[in-house]
Amino acid sequence: MENQHQIILRKPAWLKIKLPKGENFSKLNQLVKHHQLNTICTSGKCPNIGECWEAGTATFMILGEVCTRACKFCAVKTGKPEPVDWQEPERIAESVNILQLKHCVLTSVDRDDLPDGGAQLWANTIVEIKKQNPHTTIETLIPDFDGRLTDLEKIFAAAPEIISHNMETVRRLTPLVRSRAKYDRSLEVIKHISNSRLIAKSGIMVGIGETAEEVFETMDDLINAGCQIFTIGQYLQPTKENLAVVEYVSLEQFAEYKKVGLAKGFRFVESNPLVRSSYHAEKQI
Repeated sequence: MENQHQIILRKPAWLKIKLPKGENFSKLNQLVKHHQLNTICTSGKCPNIGECWEAGTATFMILGEVCTRACKFCAVKTGKPEPVDWQEPERIAESVNILQLKHCVLTSVDRDDLPDGGAQLWANTIVEIKKQNPHTTIETLIPDFDGRLTDLEKIFAAAPEIISHNMETVRRLTPLVRSRAKYDRSLEVIKHISNSRLIAKSGIMVGIGETAEEVFETMDDLINAGCQIFTIGQYLQPTKENLAVVEYVSLEQFAEYKKVGLAKGFRFVESNPLVRSSYHAEKQI
């Protein structure tokens, strides 16, 4: 008789996250709704939404809230996206101005339905933010654009201060975790960013079956590609349909990852269970 009981992992104490509240959280929440903006904070069910929004920072998600890919770790909706909203850059820039953000983070869904993957709207958004907010620095967490350099260069030309593209996981687990992206293609994107003399950043999740040695190998690959900033966080299953957590990585292991990453040559390593790509991004600039 087959074992019908699924192993349930004991949740660590750090997983007890405070519910979002506070004056700044309410203000930002109202602003996002009023301007019809999308944030990865809500779409991605980020555990840090309360802390970040109360601090007056958020990661804006452009190009809609429906992704053309179906990565098994991600809570963002998959399907047929709406047409591109070419007025979105102005609304984003206006919101950055209202919030008086010193550092703005942008990300997007994958738009494989578009010839350029949405690169032109990406560029327009960066340019408009800089136009309305000349003293605001910008970090962009971009898709891979299927590795098309012509599309990547549209974003490079807009000159955000940091360009991030996540590896998400180690080489062995990439086909399991990501629906279309490829490990070596993502390394090429990082290399293109670095070769353009822009600050390259990347990140992975742990707790999905990787080994420490595989994490170290990913660090080496990123260093060789020119990556300067590296983030590591615990994968948390956002819905029952998503990939299950294999392990809750210890705080000691996260500390070891940070120590090794800095020794290997990263300028900055953010390694902690609740770390996400844009967590404390303003400190990294």
